[in-house]
Amino acid sequence: MQKLAREIVNLIVDEYGPDHFLEHISDPFWFQALGCVLGYDWHSSGVTTVVTGILKKAVIPEEHGIVVCGGKGNASRKTPEEIMTNGQRFGFSDNTIKSIQYASRIIAKVDNTAIQAGYQLYHHAFFLNEDRKWAVVQQGMCALDRTARRYHWLSDNVRSFVVEPHNAIACDVKREKALDMTAKQSEGCRKASVDIVKESPNRLKNTLVSVLPNSQKTLSQWIPTVSEDSFRQRQAEFMNMPRGINWKTMKKLYDFQPKNYEELLAFRGVGPATVRGLALVADVIYGEKPSWKDPVKYSYAYGGKDGVPFPVDREAMDKSIEILRQTVKEARIGDKERIHSLQRLRAFVPQSSEDSKEL
Repeated sequence: MQKLAREIVNLIVDEYGPDHFLEHISDPFWFQALGCVLGYDWHSSGVTTVVTGILKKAVIPEEHGIVVCGGKGNASRKTPEEIMTNGQRFGFSDNTIKSIQYASRIIAKVDNTAIQAGYQLYHHAFFLNEDRKWAVVQQGMCALDRTARRYHWLSDNVRSFVVEPHNAIACDVKREKALDMTAKQSEGCRKASVDIVKESPNRLKNTLVSVLPNSQKTLSQWIPTVSEDSFRQRQAEFMNMPRGINWKTMKKLYDFQPKNYEELLAFRGVGPATVRGLALVADVIYGEKPSWKDPVKYSYAYGGKDGVPFPVDREAMDKSIEILRQTVKEARIGDKERIHSLQRLRAFVPQSSEDSKEL
């Protein structure tokens, strides 16, 4: 499968260029279809780690002008080092390498902290080309129900790291409620969060005492109602206030004086609890509500036995299918392998699709 993956990369880079390969990687449908063509379970979140692992071996920087950094678990922590090594290979300046390393870090921080739906990142793959453009595919796992969630990013489409920056978020489960500080609807809450940390922590303490005179009182009345299901109740367990505020972190943020929400989020020591606490305080004190709408829009399962649980751009889907079909047909592999790959692609495509009938 590594040989087939290399052939597909060769053909796409030769035909469309390295930039277009990054665009394909950032497309959740194309990525899932590629996993199917390579022989993996087409409706599984396990495709993420396996396909990126195969691509890391199949992509040759000298030939393709692309590198794949990071990966699963411990490999993800080597991403900054690998960005530096490959950035030097491409002749990037030190400042360019640092900015790309920062992009890798803040992207992980956004999906681990700014969006809270119960998923902890365990996989981070950073695709970088010689034109300093990048794509990111990272995935998190929910410990409560063992479901996974994949996040796709593309540098060309990122106008802000903290305002709806994703190309796509894929998951078979859409949460009833999820804190999304990257939503446009959270703009007021983001600004209020920055205003809060720029004020003296002592003033914040006094304000909280006046709003919540009983230190045991929780902010549950400001949290959107969830069902009585035990899983959702555990997911919605938020801190008590003001006792739950990390005042050491608040003091450091006050001394730092972040200029905007991105600087606040990127600050060392700011984790999910701090972001959630600031969002709730912004709501309680300033009336600036965060978005509680789960931003997931795509599913790992497209077509076939599971149908299409999320809306799909059929024109883009058909284009993805055609590109993969042509690359498999032109790949320098055995006829048996080619037939099996096309059969797997056909199984992946919704049966109503005309492309499915033609494969």
